[in-house]
Amino acid sequence: MERAEGCNRYIYGGIGLKKLTQHVHHLFKDIPDSDRKEVVMQEVLQNLEEKVWDLIEQGKEEEDAINKAIVEFGDIDELKSELGVVTEVSNNDPTILKNRKLSLEYSIWGSLLIIGLFTFINFYYSPQVIWFVYPTFAVLWWPLSMYYRWLKVKRGE
Repeated sequence: MERAEGCNRYIYGGIGLKKLTQHVHHLFKDIPDSDRKEVVMQEVLQNLEEKVWDLIEQGKEEEDAINKAIVEFGDIDELKSELGVVTEVSNNDPTILKNRKLSLEYSIWGSLLIIGLFTFINFYYSPQVIWFVYPTFAVLWWPLSMYYRWLKVKRGE
């Protein structure tokens, strides 16, 4: 592999550049097309090529250098935020509100059953000591947390 004169492109056997280009295109597939996207893609590709060149100069094989450069590069969440791409799911989705309400209902019924079980065990095995209230306080955190998750989605936060 040798460096092409006058630019930062490297001449691989053809496979290395193709693999890096495919990886960069895969990373940026969720980002809408724009001039800024193309510039950032070229910068990322150039940085990956330079990393591969450095690793090869350190004695790595071309395939190993390419794989290591890709792994060390990681994900592009920071670049996505720079390009203004929102990757979070919108809280305005009605299915999210429905699922949160279902989780709230499930937690209420589950808590009632658990508290009922503790009450039964307390009064059946040790009616002289009332201890079921202590686990009741712990169990009540479950529906309380589900309520606030549901309320957050309902308010659109």
